[in-house]
Amino acid sequence: MSLPSDLATLTVAAAQDALRAGELSSVELTQGILDAIRAKNDALGAYLTVDAEGALRVAADADRRRKNGEDHDLLGIPIAIKDLINVTGQPCTCASKILQGYVAPYDATVIAHLREAGAVPCGRVNMDEFAMGASTEHSAYQITRNPAAPDRVPGGSSGGSACAVAGELALASLGTDTGGSIRQPASFCGCVGLKPSYGRVSRYGVTAFASSLDQVGPLTKTVEDAAILLRTIAGADPHDQTCLDRPVPDYRAAARAGSLRGVKIGVPREYFVEGTDPEVMAQVRHGIALAEKAGAEIHEISLPHTEYAIAVYYICATAEASANLARFDGIRYGYREVGPEPSIQSLYDLSRTHGFGPEVKRRILLGTYVLSSGYYDAYYNRALKARTLVRRDFLEAFRHVDAIFCPASPTPAFPLNSTVNNPLQAYLCDAFTIPANLAGICGISIPCGRTATLNLPVGLQILAPAFAEERLLSIAAACERELAS
Repeated sequence: MSLPSDLATLTVAAAQDALRAGELSSVELTQGILDAIRAKNDALGAYLTVDAEGALRVAADADRRRKNGEDHDLLGIPIAIKDLINVTGQPCTCASKILQGYVAPYDATVIAHLREAGAVPCGRVNMDEFAMGASTEHSAYQITRNPAAPDRVPGGSSGGSACAVAGELALASLGTDTGGSIRQPASFCGCVGLKPSYGRVSRYGVTAFASSLDQVGPLTKTVEDAAILLRTIAGADPHDQTCLDRPVPDYRAAARAGSLRGVKIGVPREYFVEGTDPEVMAQVRHGIALAEKAGAEIHEISLPHTEYAIAVYYICATAEASANLARFDGIRYGYREVGPEPSIQSLYDLSRTHGFGPEVKRRILLGTYVLSSGYYDAYYNRALKARTLVRRDFLEAFRHVDAIFCPASPTPAFPLNSTVNNPLQAYLCDAFTIPANLAGICGISIPCGRTATLNLPVGLQILAPAFAEERLLSIAAACERELAS
């Protein structure tokens, strides 16, 4: 194959083909990524830190492994890592001042899987602090811009991951999705973002936001690349009891063999409502029409408890965040501030006051409130019951359809600073992604055109039942081909 001058434009699959053919070494590929980061990162702000020396060392080892006969779809492939996933020897700040100076002493399980496969973790990408946000503006360190429109946000919380991939500063990236934090930035930036089913991928070594909702997944340039990464990071883990011991299918083969013929697609009326940008709606409906033309059967369905999803999410997620973030106290690691009259209480107060940003504080306060005596039953307990109803909606729908098609976000990427002082508006951005997290099912966002007025990317969200990633990737890859033709 003829290699491009900018190696960062390659897909994972194309780069691996070149590595196997001997047209390229991992060191050359990794250096190409480092050159792209050096050239573009100041303008886009995707990476917080880059471990160039460590990446080149791992790349050289990958080249030696290849010469010794090893092979894997990710051998020698550089990967960007969201800054809440622990990588030995690298910072893991969660884009928060309170973890300033913390260096990970161990690898998260997903990183261990990547290392075993020979992948090259090359840098830490920006995010909303502790994954709380939909714009990556809630970072303690820098602003990240949308490569498609630098005056707009890249989405969040995995905005740095999406920016790195769409801006061609990475072949692929890992992000996390608690309420849409992979799929929404993928939609905003124009790349592919996959949220696996809850329990498909280990969360060990991934800093927790909301433990019953968080899931690690890939952001990539193509569905096939997403399948490659998912196959590598999925699987049981004795360190994470919520990670289920189920076989890991050949997701790449499913993506390559994808077809829409005879597939029953559900279109939920609750996701095509007033308030959704009409240009987003038009592009998503165009994607649905192409799927129907390719042989899919389209069925209107109802997910009647969708209207409660945002309220349920912001009770359940903040309650879990309140418990998870209690460990950040200025004592064991990270930022510490001592007042003029040292005491354990003032150390806690000052470290947390100055260490946490406003959005994190807002969610901790809300979570503590809904868990407090007298309010637990009124809010948290009722939210859990409503969450069950949301899950049952999907179970019923998937009795009749194979997958669900809808927008990934009600709007395209919005301007920088337009929601910072209006958190409720930002929370509504996740209206179409949150239900999948509450239900524990899998979902993906794939590019499906651009808005007519401002030429901004639009994402088509495809949802499938829990542990039906093979089906999801097959359908998504077939749609990707139809949209590209």
